[in-house]
Amino acid sequence: MNLLELQQIPHRRFNPLLREWVLVSPHRTERPWLGKVDQASSPDRLEYDPQCYLCPENARAGGARNPKYRSTFVFDNDYAALLPKTQDFETKEEGLLIAESEAGICRVVCFSPRHDLTIPVMSAAEVRQVVDTWSEQFGIGRTAVGAARSDF
Repeated sequence: MNLLELQQIPHRRFNPLLREWVLVSPHRTERPWLGKVDQASSPDRLEYDPQCYLCPENARAGGARNPKYRSTFVFDNDYAALLPKTQDFETKEEGLLIAESEAGICRVVCFSPRHDLTIPVMSAAEVRQVVDTWSEQFGIGRTAVGAARSDF
């Protein structure tokens, strides 16, 4: 694999100084949204925002349309840091650049269909549903994250 190709696909690189692997996702620069700075939210936020790509029934940045979800909603990230399939490769450039292919999936979890709802103002039952959804996505199930606890 040449260096130009390495600048276009997700991979991991070895940092010889820290002796650890670092995930590199150069294709993420193709995202249409690279971040923005918001002003502090006002208490009169909308429950539904027709321009929000995460709200129910709205079109996402990648063109897919969200269903009319009523609780947590999970989907594959339209602009994921990793790709499910990638070409296998390994690069070693004089010990300075050590890189290997890395495949995977990236999921988005919408906590609620309400645009104005954030975790600090959610009820314990609503937060429990978010935690259960995270657990399902990681395949660990509710019993591994405190199902026996009655205070949550």
